[in-house]
Amino acid sequence: MRLSQRALTAAATVSVLALSVTGCSGDDGDSAGGGSAKVRFGYISDYNGASLLAIADQQGLWKKEGLSPQYSVFTNGPLQIQALGGGSLDFGYIGPGAMWLPATGKAKVVAVNTLAYADRVIAQPGIETIQDLKGKKVGVPAGTSGEMVLNLALQKAGMKPSDIQKVPMDPATVVSAFVSGQIDGAGLWYPLIDSIKAKKPGLNEVGSTKDFSGQAFPTAFVSGTTTDKGLTIKVVKVLQQANDYRAAHPEEAIDAAAKLLKVDRAKVAADAANVQTMTTADLVAKTGDGTVASWLDGLGAFFVGTGQLKTVPKADTYYDGDLYTKAYAK
Repeated sequence: MRLSQRALTAAATVSVLALSVTGCSGDDGDSAGGGSAKVRFGYISDYNGASLLAIADQQGLWKKEGLSPQYSVFTNGPLQIQALGGGSLDFGYIGPGAMWLPATGKAKVVAVNTLAYADRVIAQPGIETIQDLKGKKVGVPAGTSGEMVLNLALQKAGMKPSDIQKVPMDPATVVSAFVSGQIDGAGLWYPLIDSIKAKKPGLNEVGSTKDFSGQAFPTAFVSGTTTDKGLTIKVVKVLQQANDYRAAHPEEAIDAAAKLLKVDRAKVAADAANVQTMTTADLVAKTGDGTVASWLDGLGAFFVGTGQLKTVPKADTYYDGDLYTKAYAK
């Protein structure tokens, strides 16, 4: 389904709240940085969204490229796409469920991050299958990977979105509504599901991205459609160097992410267990041989089925693979 005006309005409200708890970079927010170029970067408070930024801070990679980051935390990808379009962000992070937005021309994918398998359909204790949610209230953040996994699970069960009462909510509201019993199920992701499990240990997982072995779920970093290319190359180089550090030092990457997120390390480690990381050389190779394009085409075909896209656009119209490859070669 398309993001309704009501959902967009609610998202904008959440964006304001998210920005009120904006976090700064490891240089204690000194974005002037002795002539460094400021980079406004959005992220989601999970391992996928935060680990490369945390590593870049810790390893001094921003300063190496003459950049000074200013971070803003968001609850989901669509909010960041809005911020990019509105000019309040330069770069952001999205999960696979928001990939339809760059595909419609609202942003550019500048770097693939990971393959993620953290999304689930959860149900209240006593509801044991996706079919048992028929006619029941299911909360979901519209346009996100939570909605994606819900639609995938419904398709696999031979059901339609109209078979349930889909209730658009921001992620935090999904958590509180599920815990309080106001909704029967939810399309959501880890680590938020861990927060729910702490209060509802008997919940059931009735759908998962892990159930779809033939489908890839890439997460990515995105830019605005008019972001300066020279700046983009510098940022991508930072992300690539941080990516290779993460691939070579997974435990240290968890430590760095936990420090940035200010959460217990065990929670970040559990979140990281749902992630497949790749080296930059591997991602460059997969860009060159068409693998990344096939991942994006697979998501595009799914989004056509949900009505979020009319047709599957060519991946190179919104994934700047040439820039990603050139940044690595420099």
